[in-house]
Amino acid sequence: MNSVTAALAAIVPSIGVGALFWLTIRSLVNADRNERAALARLDAQEAAAPSPIVASGDSES
Repeated sequence: MNSVTAALAAIVPSIGVGALFWLTIRSLVNADRNERAALARLDAQEAAAPSPIVASGDSES
């Protein structure tokens, strides 16, 4: 085995682990972004919906 092949054999596993780490973090960030967007849409729908009429307290007093 020459020195170039040995160097590549030593670097390739680190690159693979780095790529897996990057993909994992990227998917976590995307999931968080999607969840925040969904919550914002839900909040906007709740704010736009007419509020129900609520009776205030007892009428016997």
